[in-house]
Amino acid sequence: MTPDAAAETTGDVQSTPGPVVAIPVYAGVSELDLGVMMTVCRLCGGEGAALTVNRSRASIVTAGGLVSTPHVLYAALPEPAGLLLPGGPGAARAARDPLLRAFLSGHAALPTGASGSGALLCGEAGTLTGRVVGGPADLSDTLWGFGVAGVQAGQVVTDGTLMTTPPGLPALQAALHVAAHVWGEQAAAQAAEQIGYRPG
Repeated sequence: MTPDAAAETTGDVQSTPGPVVAIPVYAGVSELDLGVMMTVCRLCGGEGAALTVNRSRASIVTAGGLVSTPHVLYAALPEPAGLLLPGGPGAARAARDPLLRAFLSGHAALPTGASGSGALLCGEAGTLTGRVVGGPADLSDTLWGFGVAGVQAGQVVTDGTLMTTPPGLPALQAALHVAAHVWGEQAAAQAAEQIGYRPG
């Protein structure tokens, strides 16, 4: 599945009723993180269970050069039940977007999963203050600068409703964390089984 296939829409923002998980996307987003997150949400909640969101519906280019079109603008997004924040080389720049910062700070209480540099989006929005976080080892110093209570570099860390993970395949754990909160533990476990993931 490509991010473009995951993000394309024909105008009907949500084809099944039920909770929605919002996934902010940006130029340089990791298509691996994004694809894993979209897949888990689709397995748990069906088509339309996850919506990619940006300040514009203009197509973006992912870290691997794929072209993807966000589902909705922030203003058109239904009230989300959870947030997934994929990482990627464009995260640091995207994190400075005032609209994204306001969106994340306004939804700080939601179940959230951030993969890799996706934690920077939370940090710039002020939602990491006082939290223990994981994530990429190369971002440890930057994460400390957000007023966190601790950084466990290279680890998957859950602090309340927030899970932060290293980049790549650990994004699956972030997605399953949010899915368990939004659709229930059983739905998340079934999605993990369908994907072939067994927690170690």
